[in-house]
Amino acid sequence: MFDIGMGELGLIAVVGLLVLGPERLPRVARTTGILLRKARQSWHSVRADIERELETEELKRSIQKSMAQADPTPDLKRAVEPISEAVRPPDPGVIAPPAAADERHDDGR
Repeated sequence: MFDIGMGELGLIAVVGLLVLGPERLPRVARTTGILLRKARQSWHSVRADIERELETEELKRSIQKSMAQADPTPDLKRAVEPISEAVRPPDPGVIAPPAAADERHDDGR
């Protein structure tokens, strides 16, 4: 994360010792370590959440793509078109039900 060598770390420790004194330096170092650990854990948590969300989105896209490929509707429509054209209802003027047969049925009651 940071490119700090041993010499730079020693210089920071000496400056901290001079500024804070020997009584407060261990407490400040401990607190700084705890805060850095919490920040690192938070960063890892956020990173894991983002990666999980990206994986979820990728999985959703994959499922949608699979469903689109597995959708039988276009194939069924293509298969039904010739049948529906062959079984088209007749024109009303071509075949008319005989009116006399209906009247005989009604009179017979």
